[in-house]
This record gives sequence, structure tokens and C-alpha cells, in this order.
Amino acid sequence: MNATVKKLLEWALIIALGFILSFVIRTFLLDPRIVPTGSMLPTIRLQDRLLVDKLIFKFSPIERGDIIVFHAPPESGEKDDLVKRVIGLPGEQIEVKDGNVLVNGNILQENYLLEKPDYQYGPATVPEDAYFVLGDNRRHSNDSHMWGFLPEQTIKGKVWIRYWPPSMTGPLNP
Repeated sequence: MNATVKKLLEWALIIALGFILSFVIRTFLLDPRIVPTGSMLPTIRLQDRLLVDKLIFKFSPIERGDIIVFHAPPESGEKDDLVKRVIGLPGEQIEVKDGNVLVNGNILQENYLLEKPDYQYGPATVPEDAYFVLGDNRRHSNDSHMWGFLPEQTIKGKVWIRYWPPSMTGPLNP
């Protein structure tokens, strides 16, 4: 085999392995996302680039405050995946009144909000295998207060880090 053919085969193998590795990472581990709306302001801004950890919920439970990506429920009228914050866990009673979110009758302290909600919701109990999710920009978010509880099986992963813009790079903690 001549040197040129050998070099071409090496490059083809490297490129094929790169594609396979990229496919495995994006399918099972991490998924890059670009944020198309302001529903999570001020925490996540329009056009922020995020990495979603698709494996974490196989090893640890979903917790209040987690920022998640999920397939939009049909009731939402959305076609693209959505990004929201987990507020209510299975079995909890959720109510929104007087600008506050109440979980089991206790006001949830939320220092990440753009504005307090200007609507009423509930009280309603989160079913098993479901969650109550809200955007941080409560007055401008298509979320559980509009379309109901989020089935657990629609959750794709947890937002792990913001990688763009560079000045805001880092983990997104609850």
C-alpha cells in the first residue's frame, strides 16, 4: 500500500471516530443548546449557549431549583424544547397568589426572579412522576401555570453550564 493511500485511510479513520464520538456524546451525555426566548431572564439570557447534562438524573434525583430542558408538552403549543426551573416536586401542593409561590403552604424564597408573578394558580397537587416548572421571567413564560404539570419522561436533562458569552461562562446553580 503506498504512503498516500495509507495517509488517506488514517485520516478517514480519524474523521469517522470523531463523528462517532460526537454522536455518542450528544446522544447520551451532553447536548449544546441556544436559548431562543427571554422566559428565564435574568438567569439565562437570549442567545446564551448552554450545555445540558443528559446523564445526571440517572444517578441523582431532580430537585427544586434545578434548571431543566424538556420536550414541550402538546398543551404548551410549542414545538421546540423548553428550559424552565423546577418548582414543585411530586406530591407537593403548589399555589401562586399575591405575587408569591407557595409550596405546601410555605412561601418559596426566590432571589432569581425578574418580576414576581401577576397571576393566581392553584392550589394543586403535583402528581407522581410529574413536576411543576416555571420560568424565572414569571410574567412572560409559557410554563406549568399555563399548561399544567410536566411529565417526568419528557425531561431531557439539567442545564449544566453556560459557555457563551465568555464573560458569563460557568455553571448555573439553583
